[in-house]
Amino acid sequence: MKVVVTLILALSMFGMQSAFARDDLVHVNIKQVLNSADGVKVLNPDVKLFFGEQTHATPAKTFGEVVTNKKTNAFAKSDEEACAWVFLSAIKALQQRAVKEGHNAVVGITSYYKKRSYSSEEKFECGAGTVIAGVALKGMIVSL
Repeated sequence: MKVVVTLILALSMFGMQSAFARDDLVHVNIKQVLNSADGVKVLNPDVKLFFGEQTHATPAKTFGEVVTNKKTNAFAKSDEEACAWVFLSAIKALQQRAVKEGHNAVVGITSYYKKRSYSSEEKFECGAGTVIAGVALKGMIVSL
């Protein structure tokens, strides 16, 4: 009997580990997140953002490409809610870096989750798990 109980407990724990190891790729609308109440509150309107191949003026100065990788607590949140929050954190980091380097825009922003490029003008890619969500972005810091 003890062997059966031990076996059941071991299998249950293995199943729980598998559940916590979820790492789904989620694609979320960029404009919807940027225009949300949190987006308006958190982001710097003085640093312009251009995603994927969006057209922009020719840069007067270029700093170079930067990458940011952010994680957030996803426990008891929908994938979209957790991904939106961590996306804003990643965008804010790009904007802060642009300001620090004396520039006013980030162009060619692409998702870079697990070093996999995903370029879109409309959506970003997020890794959504049971307890953690993550967004990695890369973009070129420039002065327009």
